[in-house]
Amino acid sequence: MAFPTSGSSVRLQLNRRDWLRNTGAAAFGLPLLSPAAGTASELAPVRRAKSVILIYLPGGLAQHDSFDMKPEAPAEIRGEFRPIPTTVPGLEICELLPKLAQRARNYTLVRTMSHAENNHFPATHKALTGHTMPRQLPGDASNAASKHDWPSFSSAYDFLRPRNDGIPNGVALPYPLAGGAIPWPGQNCGYLSAKHNPWQLNQDPNHQNFREETLTLPAGVTIERVNRRDHLRELFERERLPRLTAAESGSYPELHHTAMNLLTSGKMSQAFQLEREPDTVRDAYGRHTFGQSLLLARRLVQAGVSVIQANMGPVQTWDTHEKNFVNLRDTLLPPLDQGVSALLDDLAATGLLDETMIVMTGEFGRTPAISKLPGSEYVGRNHWASVYTALFAGGGVVPGQVIGRSDATGAHPLTRSFSPDDLGTTLFSAMGLPIQSELRDQLGRTFQACSGRVIDELYGS
Repeated sequence: MAFPTSGSSVRLQLNRRDWLRNTGAAAFGLPLLSPAAGTASELAPVRRAKSVILIYLPGGLAQHDSFDMKPEAPAEIRGEFRPIPTTVPGLEICELLPKLAQRARNYTLVRTMSHAENNHFPATHKALTGHTMPRQLPGDASNAASKHDWPSFSSAYDFLRPRNDGIPNGVALPYPLAGGAIPWPGQNCGYLSAKHNPWQLNQDPNHQNFREETLTLPAGVTIERVNRRDHLRELFERERLPRLTAAESGSYPELHHTAMNLLTSGKMSQAFQLEREPDTVRDAYGRHTFGQSLLLARRLVQAGVSVIQANMGPVQTWDTHEKNFVNLRDTLLPPLDQGVSALLDDLAATGLLDETMIVMTGEFGRTPAISKLPGSEYVGRNHWASVYTALFAGGGVVPGQVIGRSDATGAHPLTRSFSPDDLGTTLFSAMGLPIQSELRDQLGRTFQACSGRVIDELYGS
């Protein structure tokens, strides 16, 4: 069977196996595998990063009020903040980011991130997986996280590079992304087995009892005692589990094994001992949730965790439909500026920046025009996915660059745009995964892990 490609006379010859698996993919709206794409071994990239820290801004940062300001635009577009110069000649960013302005030579901005999803659910899924959400029901609660979703970056990485050393491949912190009881899509394992879920924290690292409430054994309970109890449990399970069906037993054995590894891992336990850090370091990050979350992310990198997602606030924290300038000035940009700057300094000082890729992004940007919600006295900016900015650092990224240019009102790209698909492909490639790597769902169907292209411009190419 042959399928013509769009805008080309090239025809791909699919055998029966390819046709069957692509038919299964199409049924879920997933990208098809190309037999002409080459083998994984042929396309294996050089590994640039051992770890990735994804600094996620849920709700979407206003590009006009941060990294892509438009001081020459009309007042209703340029907003209330003024730009300040940075250490990179010609580059200006928001006055509320003075520390990042002084560190502009340590990171690169991509100002033409773009996609077509202006609703939080599909945009969040796309930002955290690098793929389009299979279901398109804007505003419907059925858009919550499901087994139809693509796996998060850390879940996909765990499938492709599994480990069994007591260190999880993925950790998300400090809280899960959820609107009430509705978990948002893209942050979990999706169609993969539950064993590939990232380890999700649910505790503020800035809380004084943080370590005691996360990975600390109860008083009087030792590792040896835990191991003895687990051995006793194993004896019972040997009798019980073989009599259960696959549906009844589910992923319990694998999940239990993962939990035991985490509980008894010395490295993981030590990573959560933020009190071991000098006060000067903790103060540099800021004694707030943003700062201590990023400090914990650094410690998790040192412990060997591959993908850390640090959520800068609950869902819609950066969703500034109203009080855009009030919230950015009073509660959002100053702690972000402090925490991210400290992270850049800290990783550089410990020699980890070269092997750790930092990415900071939201699910989209905000509208060029300022407006008021009905009945509100405060102005804000609404959802805008057509163009927004992402920050990259470390992991081989050539710093001090500005990649891409938006138009005079910050509404659309003037130069080549990049999607979350490209961001995801870049992350996997940076960590040494072939871009033709395949994922396999629980029904045995295979899907291509990457749907974009590597942003080679990050590496000066």
